[in-house]
This record gives sequence, structure tokens and C-alpha cells, in this order.
Amino acid sequence: MDLLRRGVAEIVPEDELLQKLKKSINENRPLKVKLGLDPTAPDIHLGHTVVLNKLRQFQDLGHRVELIIGDFTGRIGDPSGKSETRKQLTEDQVMANAATYQEQIFKVLDPEKTTVHFNSQWLMKMNLAEVLNLAGKYTVARMLERDDFENRYREGLPIGIHEFIYPLMQGYDSVVLQADVELGGTDQKFNLLVGRNLQKEYEMEPQVAMMMPILEGTDGVQKMSKSLGNYIGIDEDPHEMFGKIMSIPDELICRYFELVTRVPMEEIRQMEQAMANGSLNPRDAKIKLAKTVISMYHEDEEAEQAEERFKLVFSQGSIPDDIPEIVCHDETVWLPRFLHENDMVSSTSDGRRMLKQDAVKVNGNKYDQENLYINDGMVIQVGKRKFIKIKKA
Repeated sequence: MDLLRRGVAEIVPEDELLQKLKKSINENRPLKVKLGLDPTAPDIHLGHTVVLNKLRQFQDLGHRVELIIGDFTGRIGDPSGKSETRKQLTEDQVMANAATYQEQIFKVLDPEKTTVHFNSQWLMKMNLAEVLNLAGKYTVARMLERDDFENRYREGLPIGIHEFIYPLMQGYDSVVLQADVELGGTDQKFNLLVGRNLQKEYEMEPQVAMMMPILEGTDGVQKMSKSLGNYIGIDEDPHEMFGKIMSIPDELICRYFELVTRVPMEEIRQMEQAMANGSLNPRDAKIKLAKTVISMYHEDEEAEQAEERFKLVFSQGSIPDDIPEIVCHDETVWLPRFLHENDMVSSTSDGRRMLKQDAVKVNGNKYDQENLYINDGMVIQVGKRKFIKIKKA
């Protein structure tokens, strides 16, 4: 229970989890621990690993993870926290994202103790009578208890009937699997409790709902999200990961250690105390955090190299030796497009913005012009971590 409580925001109800664990030990039967994922984005970042790490802890204790890829529910879109109806994904989009998810998820989970399901296996087969029977087990009044639904209804914003069906379908997944425990973020509490209530309706022992906190992104304020640009992807280049982790606010260091690493809590508390009394520099704690996280998803050697490169670039202001080389055939380039084509910026407009903010350097000197004359061996830098070297064709 000490391990399973680590970093958890809420367990509903905790005494039932304790009873399930005791029963599991007595009967020598692993618990079925469920996580549902709607593959609406193809890449996994550290925010996603908060829940995945908790699943791995269950696995290390001998339990099984029932992972549901919501290929059916993903076409509807989870309305949680949304102020408007979400655009539905196509089947091709969902399946492409699902394939990437499965590839990345097993960097955290033990595949031998994980069963992957697609909820189209049972939801696609339901006829209208079965859907209506399911819908009859919940009332509109209870649906409107959700903050996002309540707010939209009060403000006169549209709510599709299919959005009411979404939490019922997610809950029905728990009925089909006879889940013992379901995990999710704090924003999923309503959906997880729907699953618990539906299991009671189907005369099953109800699941325990375990909610994990939402991890703040590198800005230290908003939820980690790729769309907000404050994310740290587990598949990212180690050098990029190192720089991003070093940029998080000091007050988030121990929170990141607790939620996204396996460093023992006693060691984390000692670091927290040492930073508080001034015997540990937060910068050194962040270096340890960065190397720990990178080693979880890459090789230890790459974590060491990322540290050396970070110190070289940031402490000494040097240009690293191992930067990618780009072959260029042009005499001059329009820099915003050139930066975008070489993955230095997210768009041409982002490239123009970086130029205006003096965030672009050429051969170590700030450069703010949109047109650039190309020379062999030229080094272009964007921000603090992105470099390319030009090789004239």
C-alpha cells in the first residue's frame, strides 16, 4: 500500500483496495488493473507516464494490466474538460496513433504482464437494444453533475447525445473486463466512477478508482501537452530531453522525481530537505533528474553524453561537435522556411518569431534577417539546444 499510494491524488475507496489486495494474496489471483487510452495523439510524453508508472508498480507486485486502446471510443472523443464538442477522428487516424502508442508504452510496462484490448471488439457488436439498455442505467441528471457538461449546459453551448454515451462506453469496458482497479488522471474521475457504478448495475464487485495527479509541463503552470509546447516526449533525442528537464522550475523537481521516476521516496525527501537548507544546489538535483529520466528511455551512456553536451553549451557557451549536418544546394535561403524544413522550428511563422526574438544565431552571432547567404561549414542555432551545420553541395 505504501508503494501504491506513492504520488496518488485519490483512491475511491481506499479500504476496498486494501481488501482486494488481501483477497488477491489469499486466493493467489492477480488483480486486473485497467487503463483506457483514447489514441488521439500519437506520442507519449512524461505526463502520460505518471499513470503508466503506477501500472508498472502494480505489475511489479504481481498483478496484470488490462490496457484498452479506445479505437471505438476514440472516434467519439472524450469530452472531459472540453468546452465544446471535440472533432471526431477517422478510423485510420485512430489506428495509426494506436500503433505508435503500443510501441512506446512498453518502454514503461512489462509486456509479459500486459494484455492489450481494442474496445471495438465488444462495442462495435452492440445492437441498438443493448445500447439503449446501457443508456438506461444512468440518468441525465447524473451526467450533468460533470463540471464540463454542467458549464456547457448553463452557458447554452451544445452537448451531443453521443458525448453522454462516451462515459457509459468507457464504463462498460470495465464491465466486460471485470476490472478490479481502474487508473486515470484526476480529470477522469467521473468516467472511472461511472465504470464502478455500472459494474454494480451488472451485479459485479465494483472496481476501485485510482486517480493520478496531472503533471505540469516545463512552464510549471499548465498541464503537460504537446499542443502547448511544454512537453517532454519519451522518444525525444536525449539532448533535447536533458535541456527541457533542466528548464523546469525548481519547485517541481521533487514532484517530477516522485511521479515520473522510480527513485525511492526516502531519497527524494532527503533531496528536498537538502535543497531547503541550501546543502544541495537545485541545478545539481535537476541534472540527476534529467539523467535518471533519460536512462529510463535511452541508454545510460546517452544520459552521460547529454549532460556533457549541456555543460559544454550552457556553461561554456561552446558549439557541440556532434551536431547534424545538412546538405544545402542553394546560395541563399528564406530562413523561416529553411528552419521549418529542417525541424528547427514548428512552422515558418514560428521561425519568423524566433528571428524577431533574437533566438537565432549564425556561427555564434545573433541573426535577425529573414534571408541568409549560405556558406560551407556555417552553424545555425535556434534557442539554446538546436544546432545544424551547413554543407554546401
